[in-house]
Amino acid sequence: MFSGIVEKAGKVITIQKDQENYHFTLTCSFVDELKIDQSLSHNGVCLTVVKIDRDAKTYTVTAIKETLLKTNLGKLVPGSKVNLERSMMMNGRLDGHIVQGHVDQTATCTKVEEADGSWYFTFEYPFDKEMAQKGYMTVEKGSVTVNGVSLTVVNSKDNSFQVAIIPYTYNETNFHTFEVGTAVNLEFDIIGKYLSKLMTYK
Repeated sequence: MFSGIVEKAGKVITIQKDQENYHFTLTCSFVDELKIDQSLSHNGVCLTVVKIDRDAKTYTVTAIKETLLKTNLGKLVPGSKVNLERSMMMNGRLDGHIVQGHVDQTATCTKVEEADGSWYFTFEYPFDKEMAQKGYMTVEKGSVTVNGVSLTVVNSKDNSFQVAIIPYTYNETNFHTFEVGTAVNLEFDIIGKYLSKLMTYK
C-alpha cells in the first residue's frame, strides 16, 4: 500500500531480459535501507526487491509479461528516471490517497502548459464505457495516480484529464521529463472502483 507521495527519483542502471521477464537494476539514495522481498513503487508499479548490491548502491526488481503489457516499464532504458516510493507506514500520515501500486492502464501526455510557475499536463487514454462504469475513470477534483504520483484531477472528461504540477513535484519526480507523446502509468481511485461495484448490486 502506498500514498502516492514520491520519495525520490531513481535511475535505471541496467535492464536484463529473461524470457518474458525484465530484470531492472536501479540506484537511489536509500538503497542501504532496502531489504530483499520489500515492496517498492516504480512509476506507480508495485515491484518486489529481489537483489541488493550494497557496494554498487543498486537493487534489482523483476517485471513479468503482464506488468510490461499494462504499464510503461517496457519503455525504460538505462538512464531513465523512475519515481520511487516505499510502502506506507501505517502509523504515519496519509498525505496523498490510498494507492495500491496496481496500475490499471497507460495514458499519453497530449499537452504541457506552463502557468506562471506551475505546469498543466493533459493526459488521454482510450475510453471504454464498460470499464468506466466499473470506476476506471476520473472525476473532477478526485484523485488519480500518474507514474506513482498522487494528484488532483482537473478538467475531467471521458477519455482525458489534466493535473496541475507545482515546482517541487516537477523537479523531484520524472514529470520534468514528460513531453507530448510520453506514456505514463495510471491507477484510478480504488474507492471509486469499490463504489461502482457496489452500485451494481442495488
